[in-house]
Amino acid sequence: MQLSMKEYFKNLKDDRLLLRLFMASIILIITAFSYILFNYSKLPPLLPIFNQLPWGEKRLEETWGIFIPPLLVLLILFANIFISNFSYKKSPLISRMFAVTSFITSLLVLLFIVRTITLII
Repeated sequence: MQLSMKEYFKNLKDDRLLLRLFMASIILIITAFSYILFNYSKLPPLLPIFNQLPWGEKRLEETWGIFIPPLLVLLILFANIFISNFSYKKSPLISRMFAVTSFITSLLVLLFIVRTITLII
């Protein structure tokens, strides 16, 4: 038995908390991309993206590297949407935990982007 896309995402639409958290995550990611695009022309050729690495050139990435964190969070968001929708009937709590995880990671990436760009400009 094959489910259509409408039936597959029915659980997501019915649970307001899931829908709000995932929508908030999407808004935060769009905000991060917008902030990057707005300030992209002001950025230097190398940016400190990988702050957890030891001091030196390993921490630096070209300007386009500022898009890496939001893209990773976008992939995590889509994976969490599908996993939470798949596991919703078995355990709504786990699905909500995936939604909260997506929201928190989106918020932290937005803060990382704003802080990095603010320190550089």
